[in-house]
Order: sequence, then C-alpha cells, then structure tokens
Amino acid sequence: MEVFGSDRGSTARLLTSMSDNTARPADEGRLEGRYRVAVDVGGTFIDFVLLDEQTGAIRIEKAPSTPSELARQFIKGISRLDVPIDSIHQIFHGMTVGVNALVQHSGARVGLITTKGFRDVLQIGRGGRDPVYDFVHRSPGPLVERYLRREVSERVDSRGEILQPIDLAELEREARSLLALGAEAIAVCFLHAYAQPAHEIAAKKWILECFPDLPVSVSHEIAAEWREFERTSTTVLNAFIQPTVRRYLRLIQEELNKAGHRRPLAIMQSNGGVMDMRTAGDKPIRTLMSGPAGGVIGAKFLCDQLGYGNVICTDVGGTTYDVAIIEDGTILERSQTEVAGRPILGAVIDVTSIGAGGGSIAWLDHRNGLQVGPRSAGASPGPVCFGAGGTEPTVTDAHLVLGRLDPDYFLGGRLKLDRQAAARAIADRIAGPLRLDITTAALGIVAIAETNMANAIRTKTVERGLDPREFVFLAYGGGGGLFACAVASELGVPRVIIPNAPANFSAWGLLSTDYLEDQVRTKVMPFAAEYLSDALAALRDLEDRARLAVEAYGFEAEAIGAARRLDMRFKSQEYTLTIELDPAWSDAEQILSGARRAFVAAHRRLYGHGDPDGELELVSIRCRAVGKVRTPRILRLREENDAGAAISSRPVCFTESGDYVATPVVRREALTTSKVVNGPAIIDEWTMTTVIPPGWRVKSDDYGNMVLEPLNPGDA
Repeated sequence: MEVFGSDRGSTARLLTSMSDNTARPADEGRLEGRYRVAVDVGGTFIDFVLLDEQTGAIRIEKAPSTPSELARQFIKGISRLDVPIDSIHQIFHGMTVGVNALVQHSGARVGLITTKGFRDVLQIGRGGRDPVYDFVHRSPGPLVERYLRREVSERVDSRGEILQPIDLAELEREARSLLALGAEAIAVCFLHAYAQPAHEIAAKKWILECFPDLPVSVSHEIAAEWREFERTSTTVLNAFIQPTVRRYLRLIQEELNKAGHRRPLAIMQSNGGVMDMRTAGDKPIRTLMSGPAGGVIGAKFLCDQLGYGNVICTDVGGTTYDVAIIEDGTILERSQTEVAGRPILGAVIDVTSIGAGGGSIAWLDHRNGLQVGPRSAGASPGPVCFGAGGTEPTVTDAHLVLGRLDPDYFLGGRLKLDRQAAARAIADRIAGPLRLDITTAALGIVAIAETNMANAIRTKTVERGLDPREFVFLAYGGGGGLFACAVASELGVPRVIIPNAPANFSAWGLLSTDYLEDQVRTKVMPFAAEYLSDALAALRDLEDRARLAVEAYGFEAEAIGAARRLDMRFKSQEYTLTIELDPAWSDAEQILSGARRAFVAAHRRLYGHGDPDGELELVSIRCRAVGKVRTPRILRLREENDAGAAISSRPVCFTESGDYVATPVVRREALTTSKVVNGPAIIDEWTMTTVIPPGWRVKSDDYGNMVLEPLNPGDA
C-alpha cells in the first residue's frame, strides 16, 4: 500500500521548530547550508529529520516501515526532504533490523565453539525459573541447537592464567564440521576470556584466515564480562543477527552511493551514542535498542534546555510504548538487558517497552476477557481503519470511533481513515461477544492501553522509590498526545510536555547524539586501598582503548572526553550497582571515600538500606569515551500567531458515560505563549493528535513545545 503521495509540495514539512512553530510545505523554498539527516526506523513508520546547521531549521518526513522495502523507503524518504543528497554531510540512523531478526528468529544459523565441558551453557542457563511464581513458564530454548555447539581443548582461569593452551588442530576440525553442517556464522566463547582473550584471538585469526568472509563473533570483543551464560548468550546473539545487519547496512550504503551520497553512516547504539557502520556490522548487538535510545537522548537535550531534571520519557509508536527515566539530569542506564527472553550484556539506556502502541490489537482471551496487545498490526496491514487489509481492531481504531482522530486529517490528510470499518471490527470482535455497545467497547480498549502504560511507568518510578509527582511527563511518538493526559492523571504527574515534531522526536534526538565507545573488564577484588592501584591501572588501559576507538571516527584526541565507572557491591552480594567516578577525585583516598559514599547512597535509595562501613567489592571496571557532535539549536518563537480560535468542531467521547461532546479542534501552530486553550479540546498537527480532556489546559512555551496542565493542580 502506498500511504503517501509523491508530490513533493505535499510530502515534506519545514519546521523552523525550534524556531517559529509552523509547518510549511517543502516547496516554499529550499533550505540552504550544511545539512544533517536522522533516520529512525520504527515498527510502523520510518521517521526522517533534516537539520539545516546554519539556521537551525528542520524538515520532517515519514514513510511506512514495510520490512521488505526498508532500503527503498530509506532512500525515498531522504529524497522527499528536497535537498541535494550530496549536500547532506552526515546521516544518523537508528534501526530495528537487528532486534526484528532476533524477535522473529530470522537470523543466521550459528555454530558455537566453546571450552571443553561447557557445551551446554546455553541449555542450562541459570538453572532457575524466571518469573519465579509462574509454574508453567518456559524460557526460550537455546538459539543454537546442540549439534551446532562444539568444544575445543583450552583452559584459562579467572585470574587470566593459561592452564591449557588451545588446540588449534581441534579448532580446525570443529570449525570445518560446523560449516559442513550449514553454519552461516561462528560464535567463539571460551571460559574466562574476559580475563585473558589470547585463545579467542588465536581462534578468530585462524578462522578468518581460512574463511575470510565468514562472520565471526568472539566474546571478549562483544562482552568482556563475567557470567558465562549471559556472555555466551550475548556472543551468540551477535553472531545470529550479524549477517542480516551487515546485508542491510551494505544495501543502504550502496543505495546512498548510487544516489550520490558517499559519506559513512553513523549508527545509533543502545547506550545512547553512535558508531560507524563498520563497527555496527561487527557488533550489531549494540544496536538492538537504538530507536528508543534516540528519543531519550533528545529528551535529555531538550529538558536540559527547559530546566527539567526529572523526566518521564514516553514514546508511543505503532507497535510499542517505550518508557525511560531521567533523574536529576542523568539518564538511567543498565549493564544488562533482555530481548525475547534472552540475556544481553552491555551498556544500554534503561528502556522498558510494552506492546501498547497505536497498532496494538484488541482481543478476547479464553475467559472472554478484553486484552490489548502485545500483538500489533504494524505497518502492514495496519489498523482496520487504514483500509489495507487489517481485520483485527486496534487502539487506533478505538480512538477513531471515539472521535479523537480526524478521518480526513490523519498524517496531514495523506491517509483517509475509514471510521465505519473500524466500528464494524470493534462490533464484530469485541462489542458483540461482550454484549456491549461500540462506544463502551472502544472506551474499554483505550482504558486498558492507558492502564498498561501507567503500569510500565510505575516499574521505572514507584518500584524504584521514585515519586512520579516529582517528574514532568514528556510525550512523543505518533500516538503520544492521545494518551498523555490520561496516563499523567493516573500517576499524578502535574505537567505534560509535548515537543515540536513529536512523531519524529526520536529521529530528532539522533541529531544531538555523540559518538560513544564503551570498554569494560571484570576484575573481582576487595574495594580497598591495597587493591586500588591494580584497578586504576586497568581503568587507564580501558580509557586508552576507548579513546582510540573514538579517534578512529575522526575526532581529535584532545576533543574526546571520558567517563569512568565501577560496578560495586557489598561483600557476598550477587549483583552490583554502577557508580560513576567524579573527575574531581584525583587520588586513591578520594576515590575510595567518594565511591563508597555514592554506592551507599544509591543502595539506600534503591533498597532502603546500606551500611556505610560495610565491606565492599569491586566487580567490573567501565570506561566510556565521548566524541561530541555539534547539537541542534533550540530557538525561541520569533513571533506570536493570532491564536486560540478553533478551526472546526467535532463530537468526541471522553467519559465512561459514552456521551459525545462537541469539541473544538485547534491547529497546533495556532497555540501561543499567551493564550490558553481549556479542555475539552483536540490539538491537531501533521503527524500527531493531542487530546485535551475536560479539566486540563494547554498552551505553548517560549520554544513552541506544548505544555499541558490540569486546571486544578490537585487533580493531577
């Protein structure tokens, strides 16, 4: 289905956003200057943002993210930005190719080579059941079948001492056997390779000398940390998605070269930084959460400018609802995550994703209970109202039935929505079986989605001892405005911010993303003065490695910054907390005392207790090198528009009573800093609709962001 027309005058919008809060057709004049482009591939749409670095103006574009046509839509979307492609000096790309391959089990056939006696690490895992109280839960089976898991004689202990040299003849025999059995990629994970990688280095060198085109992943390059199961899992997953990601990146680069753009892509990482295309092809495991990470980076950059330190970041797409937290101006991260039930080691922005996007499907379970998600209609066929073959009702269909979406102005009128088809689907699949009227069923679908969203936020705030009422609520993504007030009310959050170009905000966030390189090494030791010199020596080595990696991206050595972190725990604990070392701690005594104070404070905040004199252990050492890019300018509004008047009115249902209320519809560009629109109201813009329920109000701030607040603050 071709969702968008091909006329350039109607397919791109210019925002001096960050400037004058207006959306203009692209044919009102070509941008001038040096351009930077961000491309963010989501589950339903690909978002494009072009930045004019001289004026600060941006232009946005969207295209469907049909899996079989991603490369074509990538190039087509850039061409619709209406600037010469050879004038774009850098393209930042957040992608979902790797995570899709993992979730859909469509990656390569992987052969695993490991230390003799450890063939079944993937099968055994942690030996426990997670979740603990779900007695019928079954974890996903090993990604590598047992006949493709082979052992090699070699042994290194946890201190890095070689106990048994690697048998290269045995390695050759097992590698050739795996290839004969159809292995398309090789993962090598030897015991304690994080402490001494010599055997993995030798194995990789031999394999590539014999098979130079074979994708090979070795654990010390992918996850140089302890925990054999998690490290093996991460290495295998990297090998699993590597051929798919490499093919995609190669195809994108070839298409860009044909179009006249021969500069390298910058690929978004899960840790909130970017890397070059070669590194992304070698370590695609770093890209799994690259899309949501871009939005969080943009949120921090914007909220730093606006003066908000505590922020709940919510991204509502067609497939998922992504939540992240900024606390005291710091993005919360973690060193381990899980995708499709499989553990992954590595620094990632702490994002929780649930299946509660606009395309999430409403369905009845075996008890005839109404459920919403996690399945999504995606880009194809999409919601029923899209008219592209969808038959199952979605959250978007429910909003349309309730009058909250304009069937003639979806995506600025590019796509006409079929309200009758949406109503029939809800009647046939939900309302009829439950003996409800269509409006009540639609309200139920939306209410369940909103409850799921609020619960996702509680896992990031209340469960960590954080009070949502002390945060602002930043809503973006194509569906952010439809849910923002309702979810904020549920949590008691007193203020909602909706940025400019919210549907493309994650892509805009990519434009303010720095080049990052993380290095980590596990070194378990007491956190005491007599051991600290060894830890600091390792830290200096990691910093040198990280800085060299960023220098390879083209940065001058003196322009590269670094952050040093320690994974610490109380003695005899199982898990750790990560503490960042203050650059002002210049000697060992300051590091010992400062890190102890920071660890105890973090432990008390998270768990409610912490002994300031308790014995501490150092587990892992981390260093992050940063090559900073020039960030976009956020400009104040140049002038106020003649705002406040509704351009139309339509009946909208807000309450459980099922009553439809005549509701004014206001174009977003009509909002100003001096005029307030009280709810009920609908704020329409090209890529998003914002619902202002009764009891809420909205106005624009000095930068064109929408600020939503309850009329009575005690009602939030």
